[in-house]
Amino acid sequence: MSAPNPIRCDIDLDAEGKHIGFLRLPHSVHRSAYGWLPIPIASIRRGEGPVVVVSAGTHGDEYEGQIIVSRLIREIDAHMVQGQLILLPMANAPAAEAGLRTSPLDDGNLNRLYPGDPQGTPSQVIAHYIEHTLLARAQYMIDLHSGGSSLLYHGANMMGLEPRDAEEETRVTGLLNAFGLPRAFLYQPNPVNVTAAARRQGAICLLTELGGGGAVDASLVAQGRQGLLHLLGFIGVLQGAIVPPSPPAVPRLMHIDRALHYVYAMDEGVHEPLVELGAVVRKGQAAALVHFPASPKREPETVYFPGDGEVICKRAIAMVRRGDCIFQLASERRARV
Repeated sequence: MSAPNPIRCDIDLDAEGKHIGFLRLPHSVHRSAYGWLPIPIASIRRGEGPVVVVSAGTHGDEYEGQIIVSRLIREIDAHMVQGQLILLPMANAPAAEAGLRTSPLDDGNLNRLYPGDPQGTPSQVIAHYIEHTLLARAQYMIDLHSGGSSLLYHGANMMGLEPRDAEEETRVTGLLNAFGLPRAFLYQPNPVNVTAAARRQGAICLLTELGGGGAVDASLVAQGRQGLLHLLGFIGVLQGAIVPPSPPAVPRLMHIDRALHYVYAMDEGVHEPLVELGAVVRKGQAAALVHFPASPKREPETVYFPGDGEVICKRAIAMVRRGDCIFQLASERRARV
């Protein structure tokens, strides 16, 4: 039997009504021997119905989702809910407070640490609590992301796991259509990601990728909020005038292949992109030039696309090192027959 998780929730997740508080993660440091890390949480519950976890701040430099979830906490009251909403505006609070992708306490990337460890580092403990306490009681999770400081996504996007069969495909496709962001990407499960954590707990998890580059795009905040509210209405957990009559768009269903859809730098330098977001590219096409200002006699190196696809994401920072992602692609996906 595994050790209990040390996080204590100072609100009762089983209580009816709207409650706002903190997950308290014990953290003893020089300035605070008996201290705890505050992770904001809200529970809005009324009667029987689906349980949905909505989170942001998994990566602390991704801001659109933090704005959206904070607004939901202010806007939604218990009489609008049938079931339960559990809202986490800063899931990895130390990272969000620092504006960093990873936690300054342990360099933990929360979306690479599932199923977590109740006796591990702060980020591992948070991952364990989300999977084994929150997702264990939920049927759905929506985790709001953007490209963060280093990446910029093309517009508003959704992501989810590749369905395992035709029945699951119908269910997932219905959820993606109800969310209704312009593009939906499906990918193979990675066991350390929250989507896989949800699947292990019998829940479905969808992610967003809303812009990025360390900035906030108001139009993407609006699209993400509209899509999320419409999805919550579709699921049946939210009702009333707050639910929009329609989602923002009819999504294009696309596929991401780990081998064919990522372009990486292979040397240290400054990259010059040769295509822009939204471009349709072919295998072998030049993607970027990597320049070497410290060795000005050296000719730039060309980086090529490994497969066909549409450019959905690009690096927002000019400087690169070997292993840095410069572009991400996706290709059209056909539904199961």
